[in-house]
Amino acid sequence: MAHDCVGALLVRDGRVLLGRRAPNRAWLPDAWDLFGGHIEPGESPEAALHRELAEELGVRALEWDWVGTLEGGDWRLRVARVRAWSGEPHNRQPAEHAHIEWCGLPTAQARLAAAHAGFPPMLARVLADGT
Repeated sequence: MAHDCVGALLVRDGRVLLGRRAPNRAWLPDAWDLFGGHIEPGESPEAALHRELAEELGVRALEWDWVGTLEGGDWRLRVARVRAWSGEPHNRQPAEHAHIEWCGLPTAQARLAAAHAGFPPMLARVLADGT
C-alpha cells in the first residue's frame, strides 16, 4: 500500500521555497525537499496540505492548485503550487527541516533531482507559468 502524501511549492518572484531535511531524518537525511507530509486517515489531500503548511511554515494557503503527482517505491506525492498565502513562512519544525531557502529554477531543480527525477520538469512547468 502506498503512503499518500502532499507537498507544497510556495512560489514567490520566480523562486520556490525548499527545506533541507535534518540530518537525523530516516528518509533522505540532508536532502532538499518540499514542505508537506502524510495524509492522515480520513483526511482529504486539501486538508492535509493546509495542516502541513501551518505546522511546518506557519502559513495558510490562499491561492493554490494541484500541479502533479509523483510516485516512488511505496509512496505517492500530490504536489500543490501555492501562489498566495497569509503569514510569512518560517521554519517551525527545525527537527524536520534544518534549513529553508528560496531557490531559483536551476538551484531548485538540482536540489530536488536527488529526491525524484520528476521534480526538475515539474519545477520548470510551475515556474514557466509566470507565478
